[in-house]
Amino acid sequence: MAYFDAASSEPLHPAARSALLSALDEGWADPARQYHDGRRARLLLDAARESVAAVLGARPDEVSFTASGTQAAQLALLGALAGRRRVGAHAVVSAVEHSSVLHAAELHESRGGEVTRTAVDRGGRVDIGALAGDLRDDTAAVALQSANHEVGTLQPIAEAAELCAARGIPLVVDAAQSVGRVPVPDGWSVLAASAHKWGGPAGVGVLVVRKGTRYASPLPYDEREARRVPGFVNVPAVVAAAVALGAVATGPDDENARLSALVDKIRTRVPEIVPDTEVVGDPVARLPHLVTFSCLYVDGEALLTALDRAGFAVSSGSSCTSSTLTPSHVLEAMGVLTQGNVRVSLPRGTTEAEVDRFLAVLPDIVADLRAVTGVVPPTAPAADVPVAAGDSAATPGLVLDTLGRRCPIPIIELARHIGDVAVGAVLAVVSDDEAARLDVPAWCAMTGHEYVGERPGEKGGVAYLVRRVRQD
Repeated sequence: MAYFDAASSEPLHPAARSALLSALDEGWADPARQYHDGRRARLLLDAARESVAAVLGARPDEVSFTASGTQAAQLALLGALAGRRRVGAHAVVSAVEHSSVLHAAELHESRGGEVTRTAVDRGGRVDIGALAGDLRDDTAAVALQSANHEVGTLQPIAEAAELCAARGIPLVVDAAQSVGRVPVPDGWSVLAASAHKWGGPAGVGVLVVRKGTRYASPLPYDEREARRVPGFVNVPAVVAAAVALGAVATGPDDENARLSALVDKIRTRVPEIVPDTEVVGDPVARLPHLVTFSCLYVDGEALLTALDRAGFAVSSGSSCTSSTLTPSHVLEAMGVLTQGNVRVSLPRGTTEAEVDRFLAVLPDIVADLRAVTGVVPPTAPAADVPVAAGDSAATPGLVLDTLGRRCPIPIIELARHIGDVAVGAVLAVVSDDEAARLDVPAWCAMTGHEYVGERPGEKGGVAYLVRRVRQD
């Protein structure tokens, strides 16, 4: 089995495994106690804190350990907002933040706060000019991830930090995906990270609050972890996390370069060998180990299941793999295709042979799944046919009713029947699936047809209008 889901959880680092087993014997006691076993556990905890602080460029007393990366990210934003409540209750977050941060923002809104969600470009990157325009005198905090968890795009942290510093606004950075992979630019005020993303054990998060940053824990008072995080610290897991981070941070730099080359190979080859596939995310300013692509006319869950049977563990941000049947908020914010979405994230040690085997089996898997739908993408580019500027109010020559049918059915029906209308005519796809609002325009952009717009469906849902432009 080739494990290609390191963005969810990196396999436990061998050094972390050894440290964990040793610390289970040495660090089991309460580090807050003064007897021998407690003092020994405290020494291990202090050493781990110093090690993590050194890698992150922080002071040991700025570092607190949490029960998870999710908890760290939520405490980071809510604590920064609470510390600045006298300034105001306005927060700015990017539209592609991890759900943990967005849920914290929603909680802030439910308590009377205000949140502005900064848009991103098609590559998933925040525009600094747009971010500057979202700042106000009552902005209490800005949250910006260091790298996106679904598509790998690096965010302009250094520029955002400079912008926030000039306004005296703390910058909260969720660095879960980048710590241990790429350096996080300085200038942040509060940082969150997650140990199992870099090869530490699950259940350890890191919260770093810079000296001078106003921070108030949103949780009940507890004397542990600088009064920021209540509860008994899992010393053995923290020790293992620190050892893993030290190992990957001081290891050879060529491993990230090697993984980045393998990702470049996937980014280049997948569109060549699988027709109607879109690789998303910034191709240059990205994490070294992560690549995401989306395939037209394929159910995401079916694709992941087929890849699993072929011996590859991958993940997806597609709406087709979500129990809520809603599109990935990241892909939605980027305005890219949401169906048939695959995220490949390579753990350290991934071989080129594994990547080659993945590329060898992927085309047949996608072709088999598409064969079930009856949609066969063209093997050669279609010819452009001159079409006069369309009237957005034109009466559709064909209406496809896909009400009650989920991704990717509306797009499959669109592809099946676009040839049933004359070049220049309009076809309507009526759907109540949220993904259709994203996927119909994305399909038009990929296939060369014209997306005219939308209007309410006569029997419910939304009618998405497409003008046939190409002669297949």
